[in-house]
Amino acid sequence: RPGGPVPGRPGLAPLRPTGPAAAGPARPARRAGPPGRVDILAIGSSTGGPDALTKVLQALPADLPVPVVVTQHMPPVFTRMFAERLDRSTSLHVVEAGDGMELAPGTVYIAPGDKHLVLQRRSTATLTQLSGAPPENSCRPAVDVMFRSVAALFGASAFATVLTGMGYDGRGGAKVLREAGAEILAQDEASSVVWGMPGAVVGAGLADEILPLDRIAAALMQRVQTGRVSRPTAVTR
Repeated sequence: RPGGPVPGRPGLAPLRPTGPAAAGPARPARRAGPPGRVDILAIGSSTGGPDALTKVLQALPADLPVPVVVTQHMPPVFTRMFAERLDRSTSLHVVEAGDGMELAPGTVYIAPGDKHLVLQRRSTATLTQLSGAPPENSCRPAVDVMFRSVAALFGASAFATVLTGMGYDGRGGAKVLREAGAEILAQDEASSVVWGMPGAVVGAGLADEILPLDRIAAALMQRVQTGRVSRPTAVTR
């Protein structure tokens, strides 16, 4: 299905980005200063993304202290089915995002097919909002739209990840996030089905770190735990 894994053959190398998504030297653009507290995780993906997202989310704990927003290029109906499957197969609560859902820790909100996912602030709550604005990068939902919205509300307290995908959706939004002080993690070429989207972010010098898929969940947890007090371990008698 669109947005799903691309069948491969043994020894077939991941597809490299071309044209506007072409990447330069894969060198993380690390910044100076200690990392700050993270209050939201934002993930963008496309081709090969369903499998990659499943692996990452399955490795995150049910008591994840922050919400997760996801844009995966996928048509209507399939996003709801994908969210339901993830809800059954992970420890997290996973839903297809709708209008007016309040972001909650340990919950994953997946942009529905044919709608952009944006966020809005109401008093002390952050709510999801669906947008029928024109496609960006030939995509709706688009990662760029979600990333810009996250940057506007969370700024430096956001942490974004760009997983495998064709094209360069997410590069523009990653630039806005970086300008707001947020950090960006990109999946590496070797573990990507298509290194278009993460490769575009890396090539633009926007990635703070480049990691293989099997190390991304641990990196997310490490950043989420930064600046938070560990919960005391219960003593049993």
